[in-house]
Amino acid sequence: MFDYIKGILTNKSNSSKGFTATIETAGGVGYLMEITSRDYSELCAVNESTKLYTVLIHREDKMSLCGFVKKEDRDIFNILTSVSGVGSKMALTLLDEFPSSELIGFVIEGNYKELTRAKGVGPKLAQKIILELKDKLMNYKETEPIVITSAKVQNSQAVEDAQMVLVSLGYEKDEIKSAMNKAAAFLKENTSAEEILKETLKILSM
Repeated sequence: MFDYIKGILTNKSNSSKGFTATIETAGGVGYLMEITSRDYSELCAVNESTKLYTVLIHREDKMSLCGFVKKEDRDIFNILTSVSGVGSKMALTLLDEFPSSELIGFVIEGNYKELTRAKGVGPKLAQKIILELKDKLMNYKETEPIVITSAKVQNSQAVEDAQMVLVSLGYEKDEIKSAMNKAAAFLKENTSAEEILKETLKILSM
């Protein structure tokens, strides 16, 4: 329903119930959003202009908004909540514990043990998240893989894995190719898909 909300940050709160931010738009409406502690620390000062990418959560007994500083965090949140047994609170907990690129890296590698570091995530749920997310993120097969022009980063499996994830997150092939080639300058030889994603997402979020 809402892609993002832009306006004046009128309040940000840190309590035992979690982290929230309120943005007032030009129409005088204040939108209260649940956010991660990471985004709480990145938010601007109160009474300054800001923009958060949003997800509307609609349950039988409640409607709420979740907000994210980065678009890719919002997109990964949506993929996380599509896993059976993972609600909005758990998805926020996972994004609080791990940067999005690191979380995706665990999925690609099948490293469920790392996910159990997040509060409330046991081995069974971690394995379920890995299984379902890997299928959702890696099921896109590009007929013409992206070729990276950098001598350091060639068209390896890591590049293909990173490309499939970015396509699954909604990015177009041309913008992925452009961002990957720019990111290559910051990558080491024989780098992992996680590192490629991390640097590429930095470029895409600019």
